[in-house]
Amino acid sequence: MKNSKKLFAQAKKYIPGGVNSPVRAFASVNSVPFFVKKAKGQYVIDEDNKKYIDYIGSWGAQILGHADNRILKVLGATMANGITYGAPCKNETLLAKKITQIYRSIEVVRMVNSGTEATMSAIRLARGYTGKDKIIKFNGCYHGHGDSFLIKAGSGASTFGIPDSLGVTKATARNTISLEYNNIKAVKEAVKKGDIASVIIEPIAGNMNFIRSEKNFLQELRSICTNNKIVLIFDEVMTGFRVCKAGAQKLYNIDPDITTLGKVLGGGLPVGAFGGKKEIMNHIAPMGGVYQAGTLSGNPLAMAAGLKTLEIISEKKFFDMLSKKARQLVAGINKVSKKYNLNVTADSEGGMFGIYFTKSRLKNMNDINLSSKDDFLDFFNYMLKHGVFFAPSMYEAGFISSKHSKKDIDYTIKIFEKWAKARQLLLD
Repeated sequence: MKNSKKLFAQAKKYIPGGVNSPVRAFASVNSVPFFVKKAKGQYVIDEDNKKYIDYIGSWGAQILGHADNRILKVLGATMANGITYGAPCKNETLLAKKITQIYRSIEVVRMVNSGTEATMSAIRLARGYTGKDKIIKFNGCYHGHGDSFLIKAGSGASTFGIPDSLGVTKATARNTISLEYNNIKAVKEAVKKGDIASVIIEPIAGNMNFIRSEKNFLQELRSICTNNKIVLIFDEVMTGFRVCKAGAQKLYNIDPDITTLGKVLGGGLPVGAFGGKKEIMNHIAPMGGVYQAGTLSGNPLAMAAGLKTLEIISEKKFFDMLSKKARQLVAGINKVSKKYNLNVTADSEGGMFGIYFTKSRLKNMNDINLSSKDDFLDFFNYMLKHGVFFAPSMYEAGFISSKHSKKDIDYTIKIFEKWAKARQLLLD
């Protein structure tokens, strides 16, 4: 990593921490990041020409792998007609229509530029629509870096939060209630106090690792929101078009009032979207009084890449193939872990997976916090040294692309077994 280390030293002179998103700094794994020179398919190649099997895929966006030739062809043709217009284009409508055809809960949709922008806008819309101020979120669910989301729970189950980042005001914290994931009792107690505009949740969490909502929990959450005129928002920026084509809401058969989308939707380009019932969405300007705008929203490149990506993932058996690859990976990890009696387990849904450094059943952030950080650090650095790139945090989910091969997965399991054997000897 000689060249990457030099580049990182230079980057720190001009960029805070040397990175433009904190997890990239590798601080949580006691290391420095490699700098990517090129990415193709399931691989990234660093500035020292080392190749890695990539299980991050730009944090889930690259469902077709990096630089898919079909996407590149579409982008080339689109760029020939202009890069951005600041005016409407046909593909905005075509992509919006496609989303409404895939997601039964979405009648109309507004395009934005990131998942964070989508969730921030969805919360503002919920407040404007209901005329209420407070929102409920859940510990460990990440909805971007908007002020309302950077709140952690207080001492009680429904205590108003305190800021989890400098610069978040006390007033914002007072209007945000952060509760334990999969704890419906805490939700009921918070709702009793009134003034709740919205409940926002990742139906399958991806930022406290990969943790599923319990079906009864989501069903009750839907009923509570309906009965109390609370807007239910599913944050499917990660899970949309990823755990299955129509996201986690399709798997759970539960319709939220608003859905936020991103990542896969842009085919690798910056994109976000939020959509839902017309009755709610029509409160956005220019139809209503909730303001939201964006210079690059619906830009032609992201719309074209998104349309082509949705076309490809809509092909018959695409998600059967993708799910099979993820299951092969987690089955191999679980088999090796059992063989060497390690406290490591894995799970997956569609093209998304989690590796946990505990054997406990995972329901919420507290369970992840009990994982062995030492085991994770040793695992991450060993795998990276041998050309396998997992997320540099035990709180992040992993992602499979359609380009990952059986050879890639077999190699990953082989290296994992070498680590497991060495770790067992060390612990013994």
